[in-house]
Amino acid sequence: MDDLDRRILAQLQRDATLPLDLLGERVGLSRNACWRRIKVLEESGVLRARVALLDPARIGLGLTVFILVRTSSH
Repeated sequence: MDDLDRRILAQLQRDATLPLDLLGERVGLSRNACWRRIKVLEESGVLRARVALLDPARIGLGLTVFILVRTSSH
């Protein structure tokens, strides 16, 4: 993985929906070169998924809490 791969990953972390043309402009590569590098990153497991981050409050999800309780007598 080189500096260009890191720049591609940084852009995708900010917005995974970037069109390849715009991604290429931002990192200084052609559309096809970006596509090839993304494929290699996916195949090697570096880029595992492109996901949407949701706002829990806006979709009606409450707070989820996991609690661990330990007692010495039970």
